[in-house]
Amino acid sequence: MSRANELREFLRSRRARVTPQDVGLPRRPGSRRVAGLRREELALAAGVSVDYYTRMEQGRVGNVSDQVLEAVADVLRLTGEEVRHLRALLEHQRDVPMESPVRAPIRARPALRSMLDVFDPVPMLLTTKVLDIVAVNRMGAVLLDDFEAMPRAERNEIRWVFLAPKARDVFADWEAVAVESAAWLRGALGRAGTDPRPQKLVDELMARSPDFARYWTEHRVTYCTYGVKRFRHPAVGVMTLNWESFAPTADPDLYLVVYTAPIGSPSEERLAVLAQRQEGARLRSR
Repeated sequence: MSRANELREFLRSRRARVTPQDVGLPRRPGSRRVAGLRREELALAAGVSVDYYTRMEQGRVGNVSDQVLEAVADVLRLTGEEVRHLRALLEHQRDVPMESPVRAPIRARPALRSMLDVFDPVPMLLTTKVLDIVAVNRMGAVLLDDFEAMPRAERNEIRWVFLAPKARDVFADWEAVAVESAAWLRGALGRAGTDPRPQKLVDELMARSPDFARYWTEHRVTYCTYGVKRFRHPAVGVMTLNWESFAPTADPDLYLVVYTAPIGSPSEERLAVLAQRQEGARLRSR
């Protein structure tokens, strides 16, 4: 989908969630052919002309003022993440060129790679902003999967969630993770500028994963950098782990993702047992 189409479809999907009564407009007699607000109703509620809003939805305006953006966002009941997504789409209205320059793979600096290994009892990943896996430590591979053993084109966490059968075993709440992954990718697509990688990933998943195609049409957006996930491991059972992501100061295009268990919880005990077993297996293999 082109960037202009993404903007149009996103705004259409948000209009469909809001009724005229939600924004104080009177109910008109007769049947409605569209769900939610019509363009002219949104324009009236936001205090802009119908022509201007129509061109805005079609990606045919220049800079949109903060005042107009805030008015439209208020009428559409957009969340903070959705507002950021809309702003990003408006800032990059032109489509990505057909022939985008080939980008060199992003690699981990030796010091970052060493840090992951030093904190090996703690599962850690190093990812790009579209969740390409740049590096994973031993416990990260044990908890999730051995991404570094995969072909480089397959080392993406969102791709893995939808296309790897193992992901459905690893995540005790796979559907919730999948919905969040699709929403994360939509946000990444809005911020991508001329980077072709998010769109290529969307195209592949639309072609290969019916689940992704279904979630993608919901137009959800997220940009969460922390949370809680439940993991299932055959050796220790289900663990509830917190995850946090950090951008290294010297590498702002990367995320360091760390998984920890609440102190004193059964999950902490299970994660420690898993780490001990893996360390024992490593020592025996020497």
